[in-house]
Amino acid sequence: MTSIQGRAILAALLVAALGSACAAESSGGSPRGSGGAEAAQRQRHGPAGALSSYAEKVKRAQAARAVAAKKWGLTKVPLAAPQPPAVKPRITTREGFEVEDGESLPPVFTTVPVKEKVVFLTIDDGWEKDPALLRMMTELRIPYTAFLSDYLISNNYGYFKQMQERGVSLQNHTLNHLYLRGLSYAEQKREICNQQSKIEDRFGKRPPLFRPPYGSYNRDTLRVAKSCGVKAVPLWAAEAFPDHMEWREADQDLHPGDIILTHFRGPEEWDSTMPELIRSVMKTITDRGYAVAKLEDYV
Repeated sequence: MTSIQGRAILAALLVAALGSACAAESSGGSPRGSGGAEAAQRQRHGPAGALSSYAEKVKRAQAARAVAAKKWGLTKVPLAAPQPPAVKPRITTREGFEVEDGESLPPVFTTVPVKEKVVFLTIDDGWEKDPALLRMMTELRIPYTAFLSDYLISNNYGYFKQMQERGVSLQNHTLNHLYLRGLSYAEQKREICNQQSKIEDRFGKRPPLFRPPYGSYNRDTLRVAKSCGVKAVPLWAAEAFPDHMEWREADQDLHPGDIILTHFRGPEEWDSTMPELIRSVMKTITDRGYAVAKLEDYV
């Protein structure tokens, strides 16, 4: 084996070894001002310098995450997710969740088709607005997606603006959290499309994702959602509570690509704070060998 071949193999092994840790940076962001120095190092040292720089970034990120895990009382450091795919997987409606003539409508699914041991954390409604949650998730670099109902967030839009500024995607969960299948097409349009506009007006981006309250929908729901810009309808494979998990699948376990649902709730509703809830769900995820990835990187 030549020395050039040896260096190439070592470089490939290093890339493979680091691939599972890259989301520590993608979910939490890279240190400010580091981009120029890293670019200069790549120019000076070529691929070897880039690998060394990347390895150092991953090392720093995981060290910071370990410190945060201890601070927030996690029993284990959350695992880092792999790099998101260059091409997003094709999402289709889960079998048994179809509506009549729904082939052209947004897909309804509970799991993203991936092979890696990643899951996706989603938080619904917007009732509890705990500043500690913002700090905890930022310091731990745990990505999550918020599905928001306007009647619950309208008394403090600023809280969710802070959340968005920390890299969280804000998605549609209707204006008033009503049972959509009991509403007419026009009533569903008001609930879904008006919330699309509310979120766009308040936060500057029209949501591509929509979750119907209670997971209940019909063909009108999907037609309305499509008409006002929704691309996909993520439901969930498991639901997290402070003291237990509820599972959709009979094996009561996590699977690659599963979407996990929980809620913005506090001591008044669940006798638990949001940080306590996150500690509980992260223990389940980490103990089973999974990392949390960002849903919008895959859908």
